[in-house]
Amino acid sequence: MPLLLDTHIAIWAVADPKRLSRQAVRMLDGAADGIFVSAVSIWEIAIKQSQVDPRRRLPFSADKAIEMFRAVGFLSLDIRPEHAAAVEHLPMLHGDPFDRLLLAQARTEPMHLLSHDAALIAYGACVIAV
Repeated sequence: MPLLLDTHIAIWAVADPKRLSRQAVRMLDGAADGIFVSAVSIWEIAIKQSQVDPRRRLPFSADKAIEMFRAVGFLSLDIRPEHAAAVEHLPMLHGDPFDRLLLAQARTEPMHLLSHDAALIAYGACVIAV
């Protein structure tokens, strides 16, 4: 099954790979069905980079993220209307709109969502805790 990377996993994979767990590294190395980064993650990076608080700034801009993700072979996942509509059917276990849309994408496609976020992991089988 294809892998969809939560935003922080995608960032760590290209900017700080030592933060990835051994399991995450194994999964990324062995992904036969493709590794995807969603447009949701690019949007999240763009918003966080434009914030004034330097503690929330990320290691690169959204434009640079696109370039870096493509350079390592990650595939892009666009946001489709079905993804947005699927958010409505998620239980409110997580309040972050970016993460909820990533989860909806993973369920709709279907894909496994790799995340280190405990609140996302509570959604069950389509989320893999790494």
